[in-house]
Amino acid sequence: MIQQLPLAVKRSIELLGLVLLAFGINQLQSIIMPMLMALVASIALLPVYRFLVRKKIPNSISILLTMLLMIIVLGLIVFFISAQLKPLIYNFSSIKLNIINHISVISNWFNTKTGISTAQQTDMIKQQINNFMDSAGNFLKNAMGSISTIFIFFCLFPIYTFLILYYKNVLKKFLLLWFQKEETMEVGETLKSIESIIQSYIGGLMIQFTYMTILLGGTLMLFGINYAFLIAIVFAVLNLIPYIGALIGNILGVLLTLSSTPDLGPVFTVLIIISIVQLLDNNILMPFIVGSKIRINALVSLFGVFFGGALAGIGGMFLSLPIMAVLKIVFDHTEQFKKWGVLFGDDKPIKSKWIKTE
Repeated sequence: MIQQLPLAVKRSIELLGLVLLAFGINQLQSIIMPMLMALVASIALLPVYRFLVRKKIPNSISILLTMLLMIIVLGLIVFFISAQLKPLIYNFSSIKLNIINHISVISNWFNTKTGISTAQQTDMIKQQINNFMDSAGNFLKNAMGSISTIFIFFCLFPIYTFLILYYKNVLKKFLLLWFQKEETMEVGETLKSIESIIQSYIGGLMIQFTYMTILLGGTLMLFGINYAFLIAIVFAVLNLIPYIGALIGNILGVLLTLSSTPDLGPVFTVLIIISIVQLLDNNILMPFIVGSKIRINALVSLFGVFFGGALAGIGGMFLSLPIMAVLKIVFDHTEQFKKWGVLFGDDKPIKSKWIKTE
């Protein structure tokens, strides 16, 4: 029936579906995001789960052991991050002096360039602080909302992960029932491709986080940069968010360096080292680890990161690339949506030409 509709009507239905889907994700993100995160985590954990099942360990115990391994890994990461934060807390007084010194330097430079006195700058800062305090009530409300969202996420995420692994065969059968018997093999190949690409992506990110922390932290430490591994961890975590994560990581690295020293020299050292390590990561290490499995062009990737962030915050940014990679696989295996697969891909035609659409 849908195949008989005019082309304009079909495109309108597709766009309407996308709008409704985006609206639903935005309104129900506190429920949907833990589910999506759990789905990605479940697929990434499948090799461990299958290994335990092959060792004749009962299904439920295999799932619990798999999740225990995930919790241990995440716990070690959190412990390592908290250990790096302790020196920052202990040296708060010296950090305060460094910040005051940098503010004084900036104030004098601003006075020289604009003619605005320090007293006038102070009045401007006080006015901004008052404006901020006026909106403190809304800020606290949003903060409480964020805390409740985080609490819901950490409650639902392990439950979803366990249940998805436990009922994975039911979910697969449910999916296959939507297709004809002659399409079963094609659907199975699509599912295998999705599983492979998610496992490669998540495994690659874990490896990337590890070597980025060691390589960047060790190099910064060799150059005598304070809080070297804290800067490395912050950058490695934010670098997991495609494109804009690295930019935010650079800014926070500079701020941490400024707070740890009254000199500006270490700031340039940090920027240069981060740039070199990032260049090495983007062009040699990450392509070698992940390979060419995730082939989404930069334009769609960047749009997807911002779109995911607008819909579902940081979680949406993190999931944007694997979701787009999964969508591309589905589009490439579906005749009706092949054109969307072309839009997502990074294959550039040698010569552009008009193609008559159906």
